[in-house]
Amino acid sequence: MNVLQTRRLTKEHGAGASRVRAVDEVDLDVPEGQTLAVMGPSGCGKSTLLHLLGGLERPTAGEVWIGQRRTDSLSERALARLRRRSIGFVFQAFHLVDELSTAENVELPALLAGRSLREARRRADFLLDQVGLADRARHLPSELSGGQRQRAAIARALANEPQVVLADEPTGNLDTAATTDVLRIFAELRAAGQTLVIVTHDERVAATADRLISMRDGMFVDDTRLLDGTGRLAGLIGLEG
Repeated sequence: MNVLQTRRLTKEHGAGASRVRAVDEVDLDVPEGQTLAVMGPSGCGKSTLLHLLGGLERPTAGEVWIGQRRTDSLSERALARLRRRSIGFVFQAFHLVDELSTAENVELPALLAGRSLREARRRADFLLDQVGLADRARHLPSELSGGQRQRAAIARALANEPQVVLADEPTGNLDTAATTDVLRIFAELRAAGQTLVIVTHDERVAATADRLISMRDGMFVDDTRLLDGTGRLAGLIGLEG
């Protein structure tokens, strides 16, 4: 079953002669449990694509589906509910709430989705243990290293057991050691069957995926299946240009 689908997905910026297509009639199918990496040069549209998939931006044209539900035509309220329940976001800049402890940041999505404080706290404790931050649960984000903050952000993204996790340059602000920690967590999520879509410039991140899509000028230029998350070519799905 496909967790994510798009049909002729298009996003334009500007008007008239200055109009630019950041995403240009993209068709995408992401099966349940797949880890997909999207790579391409800066400005190619990959982050815009991720924002469209997650409902953070509205498309100019085309369709977005999460599970069996079309999302591009939802009201803002319905879309917000869907994001809380079905999508986990991991951003390059972490976006943790500075005034909340690590545990409270991880609890927050569950509370917003209507879970009890006890349920949210139990889930946060479990996730922080999984990402190696149990001993940092009561620390503020300012007291964490960059790698620890990103691990906390990953735990937060998993708080509501989302259908899909969308990660935008998750290692972009991290050093080598912290990147290694994040790669380990993504590998564990992949092994557990979590659906992941990761936008990245980092070939080490892309090599852990089941599938790699390359973008240029808002379009997919190739779509490659990888073997065992090792970066070895398993078979070319499609190639344009």
